Amino acid sequence: MNNDVHTYQRQGFGTALKLEGPVGLLIIDFVNGFADPEIFGGGNIPQAIANTVPLLEEARKRGWPVAHSRIVFADDGGDHNVFAQKVPGMLTLKENEARSAIVPELAPAQGELVVRKTVPSAFFGTMLTAWLAQRGVKTLVIAGAVTSGCVRASVVDAMSYGYRPLVLSDCVGDRAIAPHDANLFDMGQKYATVMTRDEALQALADA
Repeated sequence: MNNDVHTYQRQGFGTALKLEGPVGLLIIDFVNGFADPEIFGGGNIPQAIANTVPLLEEARKRGWPVAHSRIVFADDGGDHNVFAQKVPGMLTLKENEARSAIVPELAPAQGELVVRKTVPSAFFGTMLTAWLAQRGVKTLVIAGAVTSGCVRASVVDAMSYGYRPLVLSDCVGDRAIAPHDANLFDMGQKYATVMTRDEALQALADA
């Protein structure tokens, strides 16, 4: 066994979370800009988007509440913040810019929430927490981009608000694979359950 894994196990990390219904789905920032390696994309993000298409179809069949998030800054950049100072290109994600639009294959359906945010977490400063609580969600299935950034930030906040995050390892993507893998490991040890899409759908069959 890897020494790092042994250390985590010896210290009591990685305890399994009981996956309880109702179940919701959060798809984080699968927008055109993050699908394009010339803008904010690359790595395994295209594969994660493709894997999320049947996930979204199944979530709709099962009647799960579905929320999507987008990074959207004001047209005049008046809401610029530290995130935009660190990554200035984020200010190009405006409401009507194609790069900020959700990819067509995952376009929201009527009744699905679209959260607009200017920071990594889909929860910070948005109505997502209240929207999920109103629908009684306990286990929150999470897909999106990027694993080491907005996905991780949203997972930590989801756990902090009392949801049971279930991160789908093949439905989240990053522009670089090393941070993707490291953050999946870290989330699985501290904040969430990590499974593949098919493993999760099977585990949640009766939820």
